[in-house]
Amino acid sequence: MAVKDTRTGAGRGLQGITASNSNTRISATRIPSRSASQTATATAPLTSDNLGLNSERPRAAMVQRLQAQGISNDLVLAAMQTIPRHAFVDEALASRAYDDASLPIGHGQTISQPWVVARMIASVCGATMPTRVLEVGTGCGYQAAVMAQVFQQVHSIERIRALYDMAKERLRALRLTKVRLVHGDGMLGLPSVAPFDAIVVAAAGIRIPQALFMQLSVGGVLIAPEGSGAQRLVRVTRTGASSWNRQELEEVRFVPLKSGLQV
Repeated sequence: MAVKDTRTGAGRGLQGITASNSNTRISATRIPSRSASQTATATAPLTSDNLGLNSERPRAAMVQRLQAQGISNDLVLAAMQTIPRHAFVDEALASRAYDDASLPIGHGQTISQPWVVARMIASVCGATMPTRVLEVGTGCGYQAAVMAQVFQQVHSIERIRALYDMAKERLRALRLTKVRLVHGDGMLGLPSVAPFDAIVVAAAGIRIPQALFMQLSVGGVLIAPEGSGAQRLVRVTRTGASSWNRQELEEVRFVPLKSGLQV
C-alpha cells in the first residue's frame, strides 16, 4: 500500500488526562465564545422524554462553543443542534449532556466529546458530500444520529451487544431510520456493503485496520484515532486503487479499538 504521509497541528501535552475523559481532544486551546447571532440555525430539534429536559438552550450554547473552537461546517453544526445529546446518556448524567466533555455510557465506553464528534464528521465532508458512510463503534448511537442528519446513508457497527441494543432503542425512539446498525466486529468493516465514501472510527488502534482502507472508495476519506499511548486523529484519503494520502491531525485520547464480539 502506497501511503503519502502529511502531518499537521502542533503537539500538545498530556497533562490532566484520565481514563474518564476518553474520546476527547487533548489540551485543546480555549477560544472565546462568539455572539449568539453567530450560532448555526438548525431545523426543528427532535424531541426526547429524557427527564423532560428542555435542551434547546444548552444545545445552542454547545453549537456556539463548537464554532468558537473552529468547527465551521454548517451542516454539521445544524446536526449537532438538532440531535438531543441528553437522550443518549444515562438520566443521572443528562444535566451534563451538553458539557464540553465525554461521558461514560457503561461497558468501559464513552460518548465522545461534542468537539470530537463534530471534528470527525466535518473532516470527511469535502467538495463532494459523502453518500454512503460507515461508522466503526456505535456506542450509545449519538454520533450515528448526528451523521444521519448529514449523510444519506449511515451504516454503524458495534461489537458490544448491550450497547448495540441501547443504540438501536434510542435511534428508534427518535425515528432515525437512515442508520443501519450491525452487531459485528468493526475491525473487519462491512465488506458486503462497501465501498464507502467515508469511514469514521470511534476507537483507537495501534494501527488502522487494513480492511477499512480497502473498503474506501477511490476519493473516499477515513478518519480515525491511531496509537496506543500518544494518539492522534489521522485522516486518510484513498487516491487510487493502491494508494492513500495520510494526514495527522490533533492529539486525542480514545477508548481502544478491539476485535471480536462481546455478547
